[in-house]
Parts: sequence; structure tokens; C-alpha cells
Amino acid sequence: MNQFVTTSTPSLLQVLRGEKPAIPPVWLMRQAGRYLPEYRALRSDKGGFLELCYDPAAAAEITLQPIRRFGFDGAILFSDILIVPHAMGQKLWFETGEGPRLAPTLLEADLSDFTPDPSRLETIWETVRQVRADLPQGTTFLGFAGSPWTVATYMVAGQGSKDHSAARRLAYNEPERFGAIIDAIVETTITYLDGQIKAGVDAVQLFDSWAGSLSPTQFRRWVIEPNAEIVRRIKAIHPTTPIIGFPKGAGAKLVDYAEGTGVDAVGVDETIDPFWAARSLPEGMPVQGNLDPLALIAGGEALDSAIDAILAAFAGRPHIFNLGHGILPDTPIAHVEHLLARIRGA
Repeated sequence: MNQFVTTSTPSLLQVLRGEKPAIPPVWLMRQAGRYLPEYRALRSDKGGFLELCYDPAAAAEITLQPIRRFGFDGAILFSDILIVPHAMGQKLWFETGEGPRLAPTLLEADLSDFTPDPSRLETIWETVRQVRADLPQGTTFLGFAGSPWTVATYMVAGQGSKDHSAARRLAYNEPERFGAIIDAIVETTITYLDGQIKAGVDAVQLFDSWAGSLSPTQFRRWVIEPNAEIVRRIKAIHPTTPIIGFPKGAGAKLVDYAEGTGVDAVGVDETIDPFWAARSLPEGMPVQGNLDPLALIAGGEALDSAIDAILAAFAGRPHIFNLGHGILPDTPIAHVEHLLARIRGA
């Protein structure tokens, strides 16, 4: 439906159900993190990033920090997409200044060499329960998982990379073996999301951060098909729980993703023209995005112009205002406050 609505349902959930509140709801990817002094203080006290993820009380506090400060319409669970391979039995740690590392890589080992540890998922579900107990009324709670292709790129290479060559080569050269890896990630991801929903999240997002590195044929096989399977099976268990799909870098393939995966809403990254997305995506499908994180840092006229263009582009369909990717650590808090005031007309 496209008429404006006023209900007791939180505005973010209204949008995910195809409705149009008078003011679009707002949340920001990575809104719980390093740009906040309260996060930096807690991390300094508690230790490293992974330690925070596995400390339910700390992770719940971090999830709630931006809600207390800014009053966002959505709270995103503080965790990491690599919890899934860690639970599957791959070793995970974070190198300071260099990012995640996983071992042994799936170039060196097989999935059968791993010893799964489901307790790692249980810890995240406990975080969800603690957030749910303290979340303000009217705030939508978003859970998430990495999509199979993106998770597989880390599992195969043991770390992030610019072109994801190791995973792409394996997918071409040994499609059956790579397919088995994807299938295993799908199974664990379904378990993970099912647990998050049962513990209290209102909706979930599938992050495919590296979807843009694939050709159209490979995109359909390793992005659309696995995500469609996750959506189908989660919907069979939780038919009313909305699912947002975010295939970063998909470009024109975003339309095929929206039509082929069954997601309820699609995230649009900052490289996509919002007017094109508004014209091209399925009629009535909710969209999320797509402010450039650097425009938020720039502030001033550049920020205002970008906000206004996005609001104009998506005025005709259900829209969640968000960034085109994660908020950056050097983002001024005053710019976030200005963003919210401009969208909300304050």
C-alpha cells in the first residue's frame, strides 16, 4: 500500500510491511561502534572486538548505546558476520588494524576437519534476549547474518580481500565442493537466524557485502539461490518476520536479486542512483538506503543535498532511510544529529 498510515506499529515495521509512514524511519548500518565515545570507552574496558561479541551484557549495552543517544527507529544487534564460520568450527581472531583472520582456510582443509561449536550461537542469542528486555517501546530490533557468498569468501581465503579471487577461483574450478561449502553456511545461517527471531528480534537483514565481485551467472548461483533458500526456510518457520536483503555492489543485478530471493525489502548501496532504483525495483517493494557514508562525514550542503535527493527519489514507495554501507569511525556525532533532524523535520 502507498497511502500514508498512522498505527501503533513501529514505523520501521510499517515500512517492511509495505506501508508508508509520514516520516521515513531511520537507522544506520554499524550505528553501534567506533564513532561513539561510549563504545570506545567500553571496548577499552572490556578488551577486543570478538571478546565484546561474546559478552552478552557488553554486546547488549553496545546495541542500545545509539538508541539512547539518537533515538533511531531501529536497533541493530551488535555482533559480526563471522560468528557463523566460528560456530562451524573455523578458528577466528582479529588482527589489530588488519581485520579478521580464519584458520585453517578452506583451501587447506575441508569442512569435515572442523568441530562445530553451537554454543557460540547461543551466546549471541543471549545478547538478543538482554537487548529485547531493555529496548524502548517503538524501536524495531534487527538481527542479521552474513549471506553465504560473503561468508564463504572469508572461509576460503582466511581473511578479506579486494577481489575475492580465492573464492571465485574455487567456485569456477570446483563448483561441487564450493556448493557444499555454501550449503553448509546456509544450514548454519538458518539455525542462527531462527534463534535470533525466537530470542526477540523483529526483523533480520542478510548482508552480502561482497556480492559486487561476481559475474551475472555466478551472482545468480552464489548470491540469489542461497539467499532464496534462506528466505524460503525462515519464512516457513517465521512467516511474519520481515527479511531485508543487502547485496552491496549488485548494481543492475539488484532487480534480479529483489525478484529472485523473496526478501521483503532491499538495501541499496551508495553507488546506485536512487531514482533508478525507485523506477526499476518491483512496485511497492520497500527499499533501504542509500546515503554515502562520506557525505555524512562531509556535512553541510553536501549532506543536505544528498538527504533531500534520497527522500525525493523514494517518496513514492516505502522507504527506510539508511546509509549505503556502514557508518565510518570518524563520523562527527553532530552530523548524525543533523541527519535525523532534517529527515524528521525537527
